[in-house]
Amino acid sequence: MPLLELKDVSHTYGSHQVVDALSFSLDQGAIGCLLGPSGCGKTTILRAIAGFEHVTSGNICLNGVNVSSPASHVPAERRRIGMVFQDYALFPHLTVTDNIAFGIRGAPDMERRARVKELLATVGLGSQGGKYPHELSGGQQQRVALARALAPKPHLLLLDEPFSNLDVDLRERLSLEVRDILKQAGITAILVTHDQHEAFAVADEIGIMHEGRIQQWDEPYNLYHRPANRFVADFVGQGVFLVGDVLNAREVKIELGTLSGNIPTDCSIGCNACGMGCRVAVLLRPDDIVHDDASVTQAEVVAKAFRGAEFLYTLKLPSGVRVLSLVPSHHNHAIGEKIGIRLDVDHVVVFRSTEVESIPAA
Repeated sequence: MPLLELKDVSHTYGSHQVVDALSFSLDQGAIGCLLGPSGCGKTTILRAIAGFEHVTSGNICLNGVNVSSPASHVPAERRRIGMVFQDYALFPHLTVTDNIAFGIRGAPDMERRARVKELLATVGLGSQGGKYPHELSGGQQQRVALARALAPKPHLLLLDEPFSNLDVDLRERLSLEVRDILKQAGITAILVTHDQHEAFAVADEIGIMHEGRIQQWDEPYNLYHRPANRFVADFVGQGVFLVGDVLNAREVKIELGTLSGNIPTDCSIGCNACGMGCRVAVLLRPDDIVHDDASVTQAEVVAKAFRGAEFLYTLKLPSGVRVLSLVPSHHNHAIGEKIGIRLDVDHVVVFRSTEVESIPAA
């Protein structure tokens, strides 16, 4: 039985539908993530799980108990759910020790001190208990907020954009640290973010949200290599869509050559079961196009972004179509230079012909 289960949950503000028949489940000890652009409904769902918002339809179950439905609503304080807020919400007049202990004020004194000591060690702040929040760095404050949320031993932990106030380098490092802490504690958690790098670093399973619905709930690997639709393909990672012609159920031809893979059976709207002549949209990721000096296929460098170990090149094909390629940074080519490239595609991602029209012009 899943620890958390949402079944056809909807939520409206007045006449505005924010969440629309949303469903997903999360097993004990798993870390899930709701990932999507601003305004897609992800924070509303988090607040509904916490008990801060009432659902319009559907229900939310925690440990098999219905905690939210139109007919019943368990108050937030009775759900045993911890929450880490975007701004941490630490008490400035309390020490680190007292902030962490705040949620377990009713516990016996010895038990409370032992729990705080344990959590300070868990989050790597063993010597910082006597300090006040303003004396800590942003990353340390984030750890205190996490420890405070974990103190009452919640069934479920919710994290609302917890890294958004940190710089990029610290955000990446803390994302991995938070995952380790949650896994070590065996905590089931849900992260809400618009940053896919955070989502990939922390979560076991991710739900891509758009206009109040989950477009795909899956492992990070599958979201990148097997996106369910054009929105997921566009939102996750980088890539370019090329027009392709289906040759048969296993092959599709694009400007750079013929790709072999599973062509979806619904790609052939208006023709016969992926037969010759079907037009499709083919996704090429930057890692699908390899720099190869020996290749007869040439492309012109029209832009490049240095990323340390790699360059991200924007390349113009003979037709004028532009593609992306990740190239080791010791290959430092000039704008306007032509370089050899070849395809190295492990996952053929194809969408049906009705979506080809939305491919942006190069």
